[in-house]
Amino acid sequence: MKSRCRNCFKQGAMLLSIIVLGLFNLVTVAQNPAQEDVLLEHARVIVGDGTVLDNAAVLLRGGTIVGVGQTADMLIPANTRRVDLSGKTLLPALIDTHAHLGYDGFTSWGAHNYSLENLVDHLNRYAYYGFGAVFSAGSDPDALALALQRSQASGEIGGARFVFAAGMAPPGQGPNNQFLVEALQVERQTGNTILRGLDSPEQARGAVQAVAALQIPFIKLWVDDRGGSQEKLQPQIYRSAIAEANRLGLAVVVHQQAAADMLDLIDAGTRGFLHGRLEAGFTEEIATAAKANNVFIVPNLGLSELRTQAIGDDEFLAQSLPTSVVQRLTVSARRLASPQRDPQLEQTLHDSFETMLRAKVDVVLGTDAGAVPDHPFGYTGHRELEIFVRHGMSPAQALIAATSVAARVLGLNDAGQVKPGLRADLLILDQNPLDDIRNTQKIYQVYLGGRLLDREALAAGFTAE
Repeated sequence: MKSRCRNCFKQGAMLLSIIVLGLFNLVTVAQNPAQEDVLLEHARVIVGDGTVLDNAAVLLRGGTIVGVGQTADMLIPANTRRVDLSGKTLLPALIDTHAHLGYDGFTSWGAHNYSLENLVDHLNRYAYYGFGAVFSAGSDPDALALALQRSQASGEIGGARFVFAAGMAPPGQGPNNQFLVEALQVERQTGNTILRGLDSPEQARGAVQAVAALQIPFIKLWVDDRGGSQEKLQPQIYRSAIAEANRLGLAVVVHQQAAADMLDLIDAGTRGFLHGRLEAGFTEEIATAAKANNVFIVPNLGLSELRTQAIGDDEFLAQSLPTSVVQRLTVSARRLASPQRDPQLEQTLHDSFETMLRAKVDVVLGTDAGAVPDHPFGYTGHRELEIFVRHGMSPAQALIAATSVAARVLGLNDAGQVKPGLRADLLILDQNPLDDIRNTQKIYQVYLGGRLLDREALAAGFTAE
């Protein structure tokens, strides 16, 4: 009984913290009330489905898009606030379908940073960089994560929308060995469950049923022996988990060890892969099976590539980090201004992208931000889009992967496109990303739920030592 009461106390304190943080968050980031009618006009509009509208207008009301097209064709209320976006490009806010929130404190990384305040900070960082939603993949305490979602839904907390998965792996395993220690510590700190251990098909079905009872719509499975340091989840166990999840209407996403694991996981009914494993062994057969079974793939290439780059020298990142952190990420023996790329690996990745595009696989933006130190939220999504284009996607295809397709695979039916009836989560750019994908970094404004974000105020908080 005492243990149960301690958990109740912890969860009550978390909820109180959510309310306090939410009230502060709304005051600092909302520059206009969502109830106000706003007409964003004379913009190039990238709808998110491949359509582009020139010199178009978008009418916002109560946090929702209510009109898209030519101003002359719209019924504009007399008190509407009009915003001239001549020369600007408007598109849906971006979505990151693979991240791990809560652990990164920028000056340090680990369980001691995990708190409601830090989660809100991370959601605001995503918002600052033009993201409307983020999927935290299997590393969050369930009761706390659900409470955070409720607070966002009621408007108490802003930032990018928080979507998460329940994590499952062999008992006491799953994330990389460093991350595993920290995740288990957060379980102890919060009294919540993060990782559900699966050691038999029967237990796998029971764990899935428990997640369904909590109304968590996603499960993340780890199928990886971490170079022999962990036990790999066996096919009979992951097949039972996936089958039960599909029966109950839950989607299973997978961290898999290698491309060789993908065909059986597709056959078992997985919904998507959070690592493409495109570096070796990715075949036409895998791509064809993924397309035939409506399975999405997150390439997730920036996680390794950006570790060797002096990303602290990039002003787009530096504007959101304390000076001490920026200095750590500048040129050093480990981080180079222009790292040399392996030509053979580059060709392999290019061929894998070509294979996915030819098969019309759903390629989706995801970064694994926060899973390791110094892989920052929001910024890495823009850099991942650069990698997509370098390996053969057009800028238009990359933007679709980051908007409408990302929304669809996360079940966000009200997001990902600039269309009437959808949420007014919008990214406005100074330059056209269809000309150069790096123009996604030329951010002019961000609207979330129809509210104009105060990016300057957010940046001041982010850069404080």
